[in-house]
Amino acid sequence: MTPDPATLARRLRALPARAGGTRVLAVEGRSGAGKSTLAAAVAAALTAPVVRMDDLYDGWDGLQAGVDALLEWVLRPLGLGRPARWRRYDWARGEYAEWHEIAEADTLVIEGVGCGAREAGPYLSGLVWLEAAEEVRRARALARDGETYAPHWRRWAEQEDRYYARHDVRSQACLVIVTG
Repeated sequence: MTPDPATLARRLRALPARAGGTRVLAVEGRSGAGKSTLAAAVAAALTAPVVRMDDLYDGWDGLQAGVDALLEWVLRPLGLGRPARWRRYDWARGEYAEWHEIAEADTLVIEGVGCGAREAGPYLSGLVWLEAAEEVRRARALARDGETYAPHWRRWAEQEDRYYARHDVRSQACLVIVTG
């Protein structure tokens, strides 16, 4: 049975802060697994900000760059008790755009492929893995992003394959949720 967002929020509040004074929940899984939906619901239950990895990737080949940005701009500063901010990648222009400050909060939700990377682990209070069959994930991703994503599906999936082979995120998760 899938825990409801309020239950996940209560579980997270009980965990220690590991990024300075901030509890960080990572919602990880392959494209189309339902990460954005769950992260938004949990963040709403917590009244917490959300950082989306989609805003950090440096284009269609930028999964690792997104992980690096998450660490440099968000997790390491929080771990040092400093303010965190991130720069949004403008997919239409193909370059990073404006900076966004993360409001000071005791809890932060991050979501997307890469947020559960091995290097992020020391900063995470909790890691949730979402999974679904490839055909379900592909249908969801294409319904969400339309034809913009279609030509890049295989290219992105190959990056995910390499990333998950190196990081084995699923085995580090404190909760695994099958979404379809």
